[in-house]
Amino acid sequence: MKRRDFLKTSVTGAAVAAVASPAIAQSSPEIKWRLTSSFPKSLDTIYGGAEYFAKQVAELTDNKFQIQVFAAGEIVPALQALDATSNGTVDAAHTVSYYYVGKDPTYAIFASVPFGLNARMQNSWLYQAGGNELANEFFKKANVIGFPCGNTGTQMGGWFRKEIKTVADLSGLKFRIGGIAGQVLQKLGVVPQQIGGGDIYPALEKGTIDAAEWVGPYDDEKLGFAKVAQYYYYPGFWEGGPTVHAFFNLDKYNALPKSYQAALFNASNSANTWMLARYDMQNPAAIKRLVAAGTQLRPFSDEVLNAALTATNELWAEISAKNADFKKAIDAMLAYRADQYLWWRVAEYTNDTFMIRSRTRG
Repeated sequence: MKRRDFLKTSVTGAAVAAVASPAIAQSSPEIKWRLTSSFPKSLDTIYGGAEYFAKQVAELTDNKFQIQVFAAGEIVPALQALDATSNGTVDAAHTVSYYYVGKDPTYAIFASVPFGLNARMQNSWLYQAGGNELANEFFKKANVIGFPCGNTGTQMGGWFRKEIKTVADLSGLKFRIGGIAGQVLQKLGVVPQQIGGGDIYPALEKGTIDAAEWVGPYDDEKLGFAKVAQYYYYPGFWEGGPTVHAFFNLDKYNALPKSYQAALFNASNSANTWMLARYDMQNPAAIKRLVAAGTQLRPFSDEVLNAALTATNELWAEISAKNADFKKAIDAMLAYRADQYLWWRVAEYTNDTFMIRSRTRG
């Protein structure tokens, strides 16, 4: 190459680099956000899901997009995470949308409702069947956008001081239970109480409440419920596969570069998988420890389950008659549930049932 051509090429290359570098810098700005969790730090899996999510965002953006995670109560109380994100007090939240049914019962549908979807069905509906688009159409009213960012799998039915054999045993029971499930059980005589995770143990210990549900063996063991209640019921029919959402202030989300928006979605997706897999790994050992220490495992009777299912269907009809958003979402979810269970009874349920029977036969 001639010296004149080399210099021309070098100068041109430098000019291109000079133009390109600022453009790259502008498309990858350094951003710092704050995220408030609805969970205490002691719960390393459900709270840890937010930390995992934030770490993934940083790695996907070469550490230029940093999200600092705060536990429940450090900025706002556990049950105000969505409000804080909506009004811009924080940029993001890691919470469960059914905590906000007091604002609108539609929030519950995109997390979990009684006799709803299990975790795989929930993910399928949200990711592949339009559920998340339907959710964000609704969430937009609160100036937030949300993505699935965790799932616990089917939860336990909770800790009780006395046995629950019949529907009559539920009458007057002060039961810590989140979301719309409390409205279902209220029809059966329960007095529902919505309390943040970190406040459940003292309420149960002092007798302010008679029973409490949280998540499952791993978290419940950490929170010490076995020390103050003997009977541990299953299943948590109101949470077959609850989604934990990452919510983002919509104005701040829309101001992000597209690559950063993609990082939020992909990091949420990764955390969604991570949390469910981690609970599935931890719960078997935890349930063994609890039973070995004296916890009394009990299934809800068919009488209780059937009464709860009837109450659930009644509640859906009542709310749908006066709330168009709820009706649109619940109808979509129930239609999806019908087809999913048609399929599951063919292969998934048959296979799992056989393997469970084989295990009990040794």
